[in-house]
Amino acid sequence: MTYKILAINPGSTSTKIAIYEDERELFTTSLEHSPEEIEKYDSIQDQFEMRRDAVLNFLEEKGFDIRELAAVVGRGGMLPPVKTGAYEVNELMLKTLRERPYMEHASNLGAPIAYEIAKAAGVKAYIYDSVRADEMTDIARISGMPDIPRMSTSHVLNTRAVAMKVAKKYGKRYDEMNFVVAHLGGGISLNVHEKGRIVDIVSDDEGAFSPEGSGRVPCRLLIELCYSGKYDKKAMLKKLRGNGGLKAYLRTTDARKVERMIEAGNEKARLVYEALAYQVAKNIGELATVVAGKVDAIILTGGLAHSKMLTSWIKKRVEFIAPVEIVAGENEMESLAYGILRVLRGEEEARIYK
Repeated sequence: MTYKILAINPGSTSTKIAIYEDERELFTTSLEHSPEEIEKYDSIQDQFEMRRDAVLNFLEEKGFDIRELAAVVGRGGMLPPVKTGAYEVNELMLKTLRERPYMEHASNLGAPIAYEIAKAAGVKAYIYDSVRADEMTDIARISGMPDIPRMSTSHVLNTRAVAMKVAKKYGKRYDEMNFVVAHLGGGISLNVHEKGRIVDIVSDDEGAFSPEGSGRVPCRLLIELCYSGKYDKKAMLKKLRGNGGLKAYLRTTDARKVERMIEAGNEKARLVYEALAYQVAKNIGELATVVAGKVDAIILTGGLAHSKMLTSWIKKRVEFIAPVEIVAGENEMESLAYGILRVLRGEEEARIYK
């Protein structure tokens, strides 16, 4: 029996969708929403009908009948902490995303859009590996400041999918192995997978800087800058995420441009880009200690993992810990679809959101 699955991934200015038949991608597209269109809405939730209709209109144009679907999966939004894996979308989940999400984010529309389309198709809607999936150990939550406990926020969807892929390559099950996975994209986060569970993370504000994020910076100096009178809260948040990292140092977030600058002899660009690799390597070493160095493989994934220059610098510093596997790309649509395919095949069980 074959299964057709619709995957939906809302982003800030686009809604990505893909149809899979089992492991085969039938088609995928990114439905772009102009800034002018987005600005019409006061909140993310107000965009629901516009984005839902955009998805349905595209499927109609493609001549795809939603009654062919076996399931619909949406990107897991900013729920209170949940487990990894699949959840059936229910009314409580929708109410939580609508009334008390952890933060405003376009991914909060993944479940509602999936639910509406699934209802019309007569099938179930799911989310898979929410951004807020949290399996951290108690010891990992201690930060040093009781007011600010550490929380699990990392690129769970892609990192877990590539860890499963590498485990299969090694001829083992995911829950038999230990991995340190670095997601290298517009934001950078890392996590450590111990026998099928993400037990600790380095979030995008705890570790390496990224194309537009500042990453971990000295706390005392950060506090002084906050109270210097030069910047308001909005500007400071933008310095941390949006105007930090490569953008702050080199005025670009495009790693390909940075590499061209390096090839042209720009020493500052080389220093900054290699510093990014250096910091990622430090974070990998940090997480390796969580499993007492018993790491089966280190995985580099995300868009920046396409860069041979960057990955070679990282590999040189960490391959003494474990073999380094490079699985470049975001893989988000595939990860969503494959997760629900495992549910439909009975290889995984979907949780009920409570």
